[in-house]
Amino acid sequence: MANKPIYDGSPGPISGSTPFGFYDTDVSFQTDGPKVANFCARRLGYPVMDVELDDENFYTCFENAVTTYGNEIYLFKIRDNYITLEGSSTGSQLNNSVINPTLSNLIAIAENYAGEAGAGGYVTWYTGSLPLQQGIQSYDLNAWAAASASLSAGDKIEIRRIFYETTPAIVRYFDPYLGSGFNYQGLLETFGWGSYSPAVSYMMFPLYWDIERIQAIEMSDYVRRSHSSFELVNNQLKTFPIPTSNEDRLRFEYSKKSESINPANGAYSGSTNRVSDSSKVPYQNPTYSYINAPGRYWIFEYTAALAKETLAYIRGKYTTVPIPGAEATMNQGDLLTDARSEKNSLIEKLRGDLEETTRQKQLERKQAETTALSYTMGEIPMFIYIG
Repeated sequence: MANKPIYDGSPGPISGSTPFGFYDTDVSFQTDGPKVANFCARRLGYPVMDVELDDENFYTCFENAVTTYGNEIYLFKIRDNYITLEGSSTGSQLNNSVINPTLSNLIAIAENYAGEAGAGGYVTWYTGSLPLQQGIQSYDLNAWAAASASLSAGDKIEIRRIFYETTPAIVRYFDPYLGSGFNYQGLLETFGWGSYSPAVSYMMFPLYWDIERIQAIEMSDYVRRSHSSFELVNNQLKTFPIPTSNEDRLRFEYSKKSESINPANGAYSGSTNRVSDSSKVPYQNPTYSYINAPGRYWIFEYTAALAKETLAYIRGKYTTVPIPGAEATMNQGDLLTDARSEKNSLIEKLRGDLEETTRQKQLERKQAETTALSYTMGEIPMFIYIG
């Protein structure tokens, strides 16, 4: 195989000379390609020294630098906006979109707490009932679930609500036989309102009085009567008082443990075209022509560092090269060390610059500016007006 010629200072067109061709159709990329090749070659010593690379090597480094720049930018955007992006559609490209933070996923997280509180959520609550038996106080709901809840192997139920309570106090609020010591009907007759609904009583008393009366009814039932209540431990139910007939049924609501602990049982359950991890966020390679001057300068510098690293690997094949009357020592070690140091410095600088653009940093900066402005305005002498 013929030896590949080294760089001669006349790079060819970049289109068709890059490994992936991500940006070959971009006019700005086509224009900058040969310029970048000359830039890197001169940074490496050309034309004073031979540079054992050709234009394809430089174009490969150029494409790699643009892609690395885009990856750093978009990975930063993903990290800064992931709570908003998770669950969104994978079908729309986000490269040129402004991400508007939403509360959708925060609400989805809160729905899990709502499910535990019985105020929403993604876990289905089922209903069940069992007959109360005269003289029987304890009931095994695990046994009921095994027979009636259609559970899969190893699953169990979680009792969410039991409907075994006394009549609400508000129902007996106007009970004339309640014995609370206040005669509503006599008061209404005094004012000539006896033929009207007792609901007009709110005109005579503040709301807190009603609440205290309701509490008095509930406390009276709890202390003076056989209060209907229950105790539930490990799905073993005890009723108070002990049932006196076989005519009643105890009704309750429950959920299945397998559904409660299923992490995929949420707002986007079963969706395959949703962002479920950072690899599915629909960012593509950047459009080179949209990259501004500071971004392109970073790309040029990173391309030069990649070219230096490539040249180091090529020169590292031989430690010395024979020349007439002597040997020339190759500088592979110095090139490789410098290239890696420059690459790391450029990546750290880019990440640092991106970190300063996070919403948190911008809000902190705006707060500092507002504080400084308020202090400055406070130092301005105020005019004294004498009327």
